[in-house]
Amino acid sequence: MVALTPEIAVVSLVIAAALVLFATEVVPVDVTALGVLVALLVVSEGSQYLATLGLLADPVVLVTPQEGISGFASTATITVLAMFILSDGVQRTGIVAILGRKMAAFTRDDENRQLGVTMGVVAPISGFINNTAAVAILLPMVTDLAHKGNTSPSKLLIPLSYASMFGGTLTLIGTSTNILASEIAATLYVPDDPVFAGLEGGFSMFEFTALGAIVTVVGFAYFYTVGTRLLPERIPPKADLTEEFQLADYLTEVEVREDSPIVGQTVHDALVETDFDVDLVQLIRNGETFLEPLGPKTIQAGDVFAVRTDRDTLVELVDADGLDLVPDVVVDDDELEIANERENLVEVVIAPGSALVNESLASIRFRQRYDATVLALRRGDELFRNRMDHVRLRVGDTLLVQGTPETIERMDANRDFIVAQEIERKDWRTARIPVALAIVAGVVGFAAAGVLPIVVSALAGALAMILTGCLEPGEVYDAVQWDVIVLLAGVIPLGIAMESSGSAALVADTLVQSATLIPPIALLGAFYVVTAALTNVISNNASVVLMIPVAAETAIALDAWAFPFILAVTFAASTAFMTPVGYQTNLFVYGPGGYKFTDYLRVGTPLQAIFAVVTTLGIYHLWGLTPPA
Repeated sequence: MVALTPEIAVVSLVIAAALVLFATEVVPVDVTALGVLVALLVVSEGSQYLATLGLLADPVVLVTPQEGISGFASTATITVLAMFILSDGVQRTGIVAILGRKMAAFTRDDENRQLGVTMGVVAPISGFINNTAAVAILLPMVTDLAHKGNTSPSKLLIPLSYASMFGGTLTLIGTSTNILASEIAATLYVPDDPVFAGLEGGFSMFEFTALGAIVTVVGFAYFYTVGTRLLPERIPPKADLTEEFQLADYLTEVEVREDSPIVGQTVHDALVETDFDVDLVQLIRNGETFLEPLGPKTIQAGDVFAVRTDRDTLVELVDADGLDLVPDVVVDDDELEIANERENLVEVVIAPGSALVNESLASIRFRQRYDATVLALRRGDELFRNRMDHVRLRVGDTLLVQGTPETIERMDANRDFIVAQEIERKDWRTARIPVALAIVAGVVGFAAAGVLPIVVSALAGALAMILTGCLEPGEVYDAVQWDVIVLLAGVIPLGIAMESSGSAALVADTLVQSATLIPPIALLGAFYVVTAALTNVISNNASVVLMIPVAAETAIALDAWAFPFILAVTFAASTAFMTPVGYQTNLFVYGPGGYKFTDYLRVGTPLQAIFAVVTTLGIYHLWGLTPPA
């Protein structure tokens, strides 16, 4: 039995604090990861200094400075960074959107076909480009597909998210979790030890494709049988957006009277910089409709403003500024889009890594920065239609935005947002489609054949994307989700500390001793269940870092093969179905689908249980638990 040491105690405290911060997201997960790294270094270096002063009997060394910053130079971090660039190069050619549009042409109003196309497109794509990028690209297509086919988007968006996770299990590069797990497995490898057979260099490109294909087929079957009955219809099909966001009591039109005190003032001075909770949506003057920017315009008698506010504020505004309510006017989508032939009322989702996360509409001066008006905010099934300016924005929040078509196009090109309706993009580099696909095929082929390590192959592919014009040099930095890179770099030293301190061995010993009455295959299943439970609350990458060292130590204690236990952890961390916060793609669809938190529990829990059984049995059948001869 491993003895409890000061090192184990400190690592346990760091893990406990990290779990709380990851689960509550008091600060962003990447900041928490950076805090973990700093805590390990400060304890290690600080305790050595105190020991030299005679204030500590022995230093508590968890990681060296080199090990502490090793996450920034790890092959996993660099590979994930390169894969973000590769994915963006493919995305900018428009191939995914074009493929989705062509597939959608066959679905019409058949919900089963829509479901099949949604999952059938995203799953294979997610095996070769980052699955979060695949969902971001396909989200607008699926939303429009649902409305055109008279289907609730809620029936298709959870399947979109879950199927991207299915696809992510098909190859090594499907998710950052797979790449990180491969890196950790390689660092644990002990030469000539049969327990670690097959783990030299980590996973190969198609090492677990057979198991990924099995869980993908099972996932599809689940949605065609049980899942489709459990999926809710939160968003009505073909819903008017103002109706969908329940804005009937918050949108109205007011006319400026001849004797109004604001006549002659600019819109900015009279109505924007005001204490009233009111947003100007558009101005109608002499039959012509104007959108943002409205601030510089001088107010004239007879001007009609469409405004967003509540009834009490409206009464105060009308009295104070000399306005009249325009009778018998319903401000709906048609009324708001009358200024343009093209769509200017859209849903916009806050993307991961967005500069708007933890900011408010007021703090970023949204109206002035984007020349657009936010009419409502939806967080899951919760709607904000007034006093939104100071609500802190989160990943997955959906904003109902009105702006000019040019404004919407700029927002669609901005990586801070995912526009949840299809926007006609003029900047797709369709001529580069064959080049981008050839580059991805080359990256996969060279890595799979063992000609190049995956990190070298991926970096070469990223450079090729730039040299061939699939990506402009200035777009490279925008392509990378830097919060994921910092998260990886921060949590990798925690895995090193767990191993070097003996924390992983202690947990493994405890598990083995408490599981003497159950067979090893049940313990394998337990690792899937525990990792899945962790991942549904904290980051998937953090779960892998915490659980793989324990899985490896458990295999050693059982004199079993480490590969199956590490693979169970990897698959569990890549398939988090039970909460919207368990996986980034779940957050993507949370707002556009109008889901409740409990919808993920209802749809995801049975699927998680099925995957626990299928993955465990699949691993046992394909690889067994004993080291290969």
